[in-house]
Amino acid sequence: MPKNIIISNPENLEKIKKAISEAGTEKIHVIADFDRTLTKAFVNDKKIFSILSILRDGNYLTQDYALKAHELFNKYHPIEIDSKISINEKKKAMREWWISHFNLLIKSGLNKKDIKKVVESGNSKLREGVLEFLDFLHEKKIPLIIMSSSGLGIESIKIYLENEGKLYDNIHIISNTFEWDEKGKAISFKEPILHGMNKDETVIHDFPFFDLIKNRKNVVLLGDSLGDVGMVKGFDYENLIKIGFLNEEAEKNLEAFKENYDVVLLNDSNMDYINELLKEITS
Repeated sequence: MPKNIIISNPENLEKIKKAISEAGTEKIHVIADFDRTLTKAFVNDKKIFSILSILRDGNYLTQDYALKAHELFNKYHPIEIDSKISINEKKKAMREWWISHFNLLIKSGLNKKDIKKVVESGNSKLREGVLEFLDFLHEKKIPLIIMSSSGLGIESIKIYLENEGKLYDNIHIISNTFEWDEKGKAISFKEPILHGMNKDETVIHDFPFFDLIKNRKNVVLLGDSLGDVGMVKGFDYENLIKIGFLNEEAEKNLEAFKENYDVVLLNDSNMDYINELLKEITS
């Protein structure tokens, strides 16, 4: 086993894989985060927080947008990462942050063209092996639920996939989204608002695709934070394999990841392990 792949309980994982394989491909669905899970955490040795961070750090909107966006980041990010602050306080702060930033984006003239420029800037890239992953799930008719708290939301993820010719009909996206006018300008944002602390509160049952997955009770979950484990909450699964990308600070965070994920992939890893796992459980 390569050093960048850590399996928390190999014996238990084998049991889960066997149970999923025996139940059949038609019982499987995949749920995944997007930023730093399906995309790389580092591009040209530069840390990429999210698609939104590229917009914030680039020269895309009004002159004062970046300054105000950084002020919001400096105010709320310390709350987000402070382990002494309760989850309820964090949820309240994250919602304030997202609403403030959405309003700032609208005020700063966000247009769909800006999102396209950010996606096509080359500053954010899909992880190696993601295209093969998407092709395989489509070929096997396995639903992929992408659940993302991205500030640029559904539109940005769709552009990524459209540009690669991979916006398949088995892919369903749960994320933030704006209302747009006829010129592609953002005029308002829609509820519910997703942020890093409330993915567990998103009720998949409310989405039209729920009928497609309600009987697919064997789940493969992909994330890059401890909060991403909660994406499956509210779904009545039978077998679950959780795979976490620990992209940085491995020594500091490894034990927590091992407690929460069945498989931990280190060092901004590629998708090879996941692609081989999917072939194994669907063979």
